[in-house]
Amino acid sequence: MKDIMTAPFMTEAVRTVTNMYNHGWDERNGGNVSIMLDESELRDYLDMSVIREIPTGFGAPSLDGRCFLVTGTGKYFKNVRYDPERNLGIIRVSDSGRTAQLLWGYSDGGKFTSELPAHLMSHAARLEINPANRVVMHCHPANLLAMTYIHSLDSREFTRTLWQMCTECIVVFPDGVNVLPWMLCGTNEIGEATAEMMKTARLVVWSQHGIYGCGADLDETFGLIETAEKAAEIYLKIAHLPRLNTIKDSELRQLAEHFNVEPRRGYLDD
Repeated sequence: MKDIMTAPFMTEAVRTVTNMYNHGWDERNGGNVSIMLDESELRDYLDMSVIREIPTGFGAPSLDGRCFLVTGTGKYFKNVRYDPERNLGIIRVSDSGRTAQLLWGYSDGGKFTSELPAHLMSHAARLEINPANRVVMHCHPANLLAMTYIHSLDSREFTRTLWQMCTECIVVFPDGVNVLPWMLCGTNEIGEATAEMMKTARLVVWSQHGIYGCGADLDETFGLIETAEKAAEIYLKIAHLPRLNTIKDSELRQLAEHFNVEPRRGYLDD
């Protein structure tokens, strides 16, 4: 049996959550990440025996039998690289999503993030759109969070503002950004609302809280959030100033055509 700490998915997960902390996106125990894993890639590192079973508090029949690497509840991202087995866990969804079978990790008796329902609901929603989706990432980027205090929360207007801040934005997230008004976190209700919005975009902003991102791998998902956060930072630097120049819709269309991406329908003016 190979050492699981040498597994590519493990080294990449540790590196990514450390980078998220270093970016200032995951203060204290804020934020969470889940990565879908193929059981075949786990069998080289685990005997797949169940350590214990943990109720999830909801159902996700479409994910039955799926395995996930998930950050733990109450865990600090800054500590993951020093003790992955305490701060991360690998679970297998069973009983139509109502149970998580712990296969590795949470060595101090802990469990998965309290946002697991929102994660699994988003995984299920994105898999219907893109079967290659593997990652759900939640964090608290300061500029995107700040933007929700001073900008309209209309998803179209929010997206257009971000697209206009950086030339690359419409290329990186042509599907735009969806925005939820403030909701109580850690509930099935916010998970359901997020999953519904994941059907039309890979980024969902939680107003006055943070952002959810989905992607095929950690690099794609991290890059989506990183790009949107950079655009929000630029917006905050200039929001109080008269705008003499901007990226016009005609220029956004040029970018989309040149890089062969399809902007979200109805988000550009005629």
